[in-house]
Amino acid sequence: MMKHLVLVILLAVLVHDHVHDGTTTVEAAGDGFVRTRGIHFVLNGKPFYANGFNAYWLMYAASDPSQRYKVSSAFHEATSHGLTVARTWAFSDGGYRPLQYAPGFYNEQMFKGLDFVIYEARKYGMKLILSLVNNYESFGGKKQYVNWARSKGLYLTSDDDFFRSPLVKGYYANHVKTVLNRYNSFTGIHYKDDPTIMAWELMNEPRCTSDPSGRTIQAWITEMASLVKSIDRNHLLEAGLEGFYGQSTPQRKRMNPAGFNIGTDFIANNRIPGIDFATVHCYPDQWVSNSNEQYQLSFLNNWLNAHFIDAQYALRKPILVAEFGKSFKDSGYNTYQRDQLFSTVFYKILASAKRGGPAAGALFWQLLTEGMESFQDGYGIMLGQRSSTANMIARQNHRLYLIRRILGRLANMRRWKRARGNRRSGGNGGGSSRMELPQLLN
Repeated sequence: MMKHLVLVILLAVLVHDHVHDGTTTVEAAGDGFVRTRGIHFVLNGKPFYANGFNAYWLMYAASDPSQRYKVSSAFHEATSHGLTVARTWAFSDGGYRPLQYAPGFYNEQMFKGLDFVIYEARKYGMKLILSLVNNYESFGGKKQYVNWARSKGLYLTSDDDFFRSPLVKGYYANHVKTVLNRYNSFTGIHYKDDPTIMAWELMNEPRCTSDPSGRTIQAWITEMASLVKSIDRNHLLEAGLEGFYGQSTPQRKRMNPAGFNIGTDFIANNRIPGIDFATVHCYPDQWVSNSNEQYQLSFLNNWLNAHFIDAQYALRKPILVAEFGKSFKDSGYNTYQRDQLFSTVFYKILASAKRGGPAAGALFWQLLTEGMESFQDGYGIMLGQRSSTANMIARQNHRLYLIRRILGRLANMRRWKRARGNRRSGGNGGGSSRMELPQLLN
């Protein structure tokens, strides 16, 4: 009983922070768009936790009408486990079954697949984070863009010229405009006006190893964030970062895994105007693969602690764990190891939520459904198959749902009390006296 009482008191302090945060953004209550208020997400004026999954394959599967049931199954299984957000690709450049088969030329059947994904997410009450290009060769990525420019006679020496070449940046800008202005053939709503979409992501895991100073990536994010916001002021925007520290915080660079000096800067990149929230990815099984399980969990703890602290105090923005997972292909793997990793991530987010911190949820990599075995990369989880990990995911989302519900009620109560105070004092409502946490716990 005392544990529940303490939780309610902690949440009351958090509501105070929600209401009185000086960095409140403009918010249209009830329009269905996820927005930020200080270091938190809000939806229709109430706290929102973006707990969910990655499923890069959704558009690909939905482009074939006979395979769309897999998308529906994924959303059904996700919502039955309490998940609220899916992150997926809004790109497929060149190659097999592309969305964009040449700069500015699109495969309508593939675009209808993305239309269906958004339509189906809307039906199931899911929010989407749509990524606009890949850093890697899979589904084309920056390499395909650079190759398109080379085919026009440009001499480009590196795939990193994606971030520098005016022609290549023009190709990308055109893709951004095309996707954001797309008219959905299922919903009848332009993407930029659809609240089903929670956020745009500039790039999946941007890296520019040819410029470890970070200046190239910083300039590119600045330019493209401005472009997105000039078209779409409804949606949130994030850069797609993994969370590696850069030149702006030399003391933090020691947090990076050895050898990860890839031209991004977690602090500087996320301070760019137009970037609404920060992201961090967590793959200790890849990044510190030569270490034992205990060290990998210790790395994960320190990695999340540092980023949550920096999101709260250096950035003053929400932070989302946009990718995390553990592969069953790892040497010596067992399910308990994966559950330990999930438990660590979930515990950190829950602890942050209880104390009013910036951690806004986590998206595991990746969700698969029946018939998607060919997409199994070792990290795939099928929620339709009972497992300890699936149970853990459901429990986490239930806890966050309860926190969100209590926060919403407390926020409504505080607004009602403030309005009543204003009426009694003729519009000069008295200030709220803030109790410190130690006082509340005594």
